[in-house]
Amino acid sequence: MGRTLGIRREDKSGERRVPLTPAHVKRVRDEYGINVVVQSSATRIFSDDQFVAVGGRMEEDLSGCDLVIGVKEMPAELFREGGAYLFFSHVIKGQSYNMAMLRRLLDLGCTLIAYEKVADDSGRRLIMFGRFAGLAGMIDSLWSLGRRLDWEGVSNPFSGIRQSLEYPDLDAAKKAVRDAGERIAREGLPKAVAPLVCGFAGYGNVSLGAQEIYDLLPVEEIEPEKLEERWDAGLDTRRVYKVVFKEEHLVEPVADGGRFELQDYYDHPEKYRSRFEGYLPYLGILVNCIFWDTPYPRLITKEYVHKAYAGEATPRLRVIGDISADIAGSVEVTTKTTPPSNPIYVYDVDSGEARDGCEGRGPVIVGVDILPTELPKEASEFFGDTLLPYMSALVGANYSSAFTSLDLPPELKRAVIAHQGELTPDYRYIEEFLASEGA
Repeated sequence: MGRTLGIRREDKSGERRVPLTPAHVKRVRDEYGINVVVQSSATRIFSDDQFVAVGGRMEEDLSGCDLVIGVKEMPAELFREGGAYLFFSHVIKGQSYNMAMLRRLLDLGCTLIAYEKVADDSGRRLIMFGRFAGLAGMIDSLWSLGRRLDWEGVSNPFSGIRQSLEYPDLDAAKKAVRDAGERIAREGLPKAVAPLVCGFAGYGNVSLGAQEIYDLLPVEEIEPEKLEERWDAGLDTRRVYKVVFKEEHLVEPVADGGRFELQDYYDHPEKYRSRFEGYLPYLGILVNCIFWDTPYPRLITKEYVHKAYAGEATPRLRVIGDISADIAGSVEVTTKTTPPSNPIYVYDVDSGEARDGCEGRGPVIVGVDILPTELPKEASEFFGDTLLPYMSALVGANYSSAFTSLDLPPELKRAVIAHQGELTPDYRYIEEFLASEGA
């Protein structure tokens, strides 16, 4: 065995995932002939002993590794001159909180590869936790609804659902949701929440994961265009409803008589404005699963929320499961992200501040930005399965060669944010963010 892979410990609060499980490490060693060094961790879902049992070496120092991998952003003190690192970078939108980290990588002449940019020729992401963010996010949203209704003094079938991290595995969480669904079908929903409509913004892997949980309830899907009509005709209190929103439901052209065209919207978001607020009075839960950036219209603004709570009646929308977790992003009242240990808060319309828990005048926000770690075993197993086929190329690459000569498959090379301390051509725009942050 010649080349060496390093797996660093995660240090973000509540993070228990690993990029490769012990079973994957065994295959990396046996099938690819790669040494694996693992930093010790008392919090990850798989123990140190499990990694040692398959041939992993427990060492603190990863400086001798040809590639170091992790899940979340790495601390600056981990980086070594000329090192190569693979993790979810969260720098491609110029995220201010990661500019100092990126600058340190560049100063040390390092190579950074970002999971979120590993994609095929069509731009489809290949290595991700998305489904598990959706699964955990929906479980937590239903749990949050139960807690909110409990606070309001409303007996409800969601009270028996716990936060996803409290279950031993995904099957146990699904059983709890099914049990709630059986109660809904048997007893119906209380008047305070019926009819219950959950809106899903987006239709990708995250949304599909969230829908997988919601579909365990007695559910009927309604097309967005028919929501008002169905509402006026009356909806059944012994079932719940879901509406999946695509781009054409979220925005409309600014110009009178204009037509929505998907590619035009992607290319020229300034030509469109949000139309989503028209749906919000019908929704009891909103699950936000969309990618958002500053040129694009928001789903929910602070202005809308303040207007909705201006009257005496409490708006129907009680819970926003903001799985995208962009601070002041597509959901402007997402004012902070949260750890799994303290996952929810109320956007208080009186103060404009976040109040931890489910009490207060305003919507409950699920703002956890590491939701898949609430299902750490299954999420790590799935992620490792998608990452494993690329390990030979990733660890075997010669990172001392020039970027033009870097021998990586196209889907991996497109994900190289920086090489030998320089931003690669597709990511040179990030230099503007580095400069503006003084990093």
